[in-house]
Amino acid sequence: MSAPITPDDDEADLWFLPGPPGLDPETPPGLHREEPGEADVLAEWQRAEAGQAARLAQVAGRLGALDDRLMRGPEGWRNRLALIEAAELSWFAGDRISADRLALWVALRLSGVQEDAAALARAGWAVRRLGGGPGPEAGLPAFLGRHDTAPDAADPFAERAGSWEALMARGAALHPITRACMGFHLWALAGLAGTEGRGGVTEAAVTAARSAAGAGQGALFVPLVMGGAAALRPGGAPAIRLKRWLDGMEGALLTAMRHLDQLEAWDARARAVMSPLSGRTPGLLRAALADWPLVSAPMAEALTGASRAAVQRNLAWMEGRGLIHEVTGQGRFRMWRAAL
Repeated sequence: MSAPITPDDDEADLWFLPGPPGLDPETPPGLHREEPGEADVLAEWQRAEAGQAARLAQVAGRLGALDDRLMRGPEGWRNRLALIEAAELSWFAGDRISADRLALWVALRLSGVQEDAAALARAGWAVRRLGGGPGPEAGLPAFLGRHDTAPDAADPFAERAGSWEALMARGAALHPITRACMGFHLWALAGLAGTEGRGGVTEAAVTAARSAAGAGQGALFVPLVMGGAAALRPGGAPAIRLKRWLDGMEGALLTAMRHLDQLEAWDARARAVMSPLSGRTPGLLRAALADWPLVSAPMAEALTGASRAAVQRNLAWMEGRGLIHEVTGQGRFRMWRAAL
């Protein structure tokens, strides 16, 4: 036999009556949620990092290998990887700039009539920030080149950037790779995404790529999208986001290392084949083709300082021996790339 219902029991079931002080009367019991504070956010990312400790160590080891490889290699390798990463990132951001087209823009500021100059400028900015210069730790507004107001007025962006930087500083105990992941996913929530197509996702990804590299001397940035954009996908708890981040980063690091393997093999073959040639132009042209994914005759002329006739003669010689491929199939405005 069931227990009798008391008046207290009746009142306990009257969920539609006003609740305790401080509880929103429009929120049914059991659905009230408080926004997590900074301490809660950091605690979640700390737990996520602890759960991915072994995976994080593996990816950090691959990053260390890339850093060592770039320290021992020519400076142009970093430039080439920055171009590829920036081009891949432009596709994720919706700008769809190929590495070939971006190379011409960065080297000669060449763009066709149909090109989106703003998209090319964003991708070119990404190349410059990935390839060198002070990182985000020197100050986020300066790194991004973003100021919302005149210098003598209050700068709302600087205030938002300061809040984001303060949270990153509080997460100093996190590994740089984890902290970069957290910063990327908190970017929009901090109000840093910008408006009117200012490239918020590009800025967030470039900042994260530079931050994740930590104190790297060769690898100034960590590739994130060379193997696909899975690392940047939103959604899920910090543990899920960090796992995606590590998986995507490892794929990008492996892609970058394979590309350097191919580039190093091509450079050794080109040196051997071109050893009979004399003068400065052959070596400078070989270096230019290693540094840039696509080279035109005017671009090679600007990069090497050689005459147009010398550049075209050497390009034809290299093409005849299978070291480079002409990619346009045209009689004019021809372009070449290394036959990796």
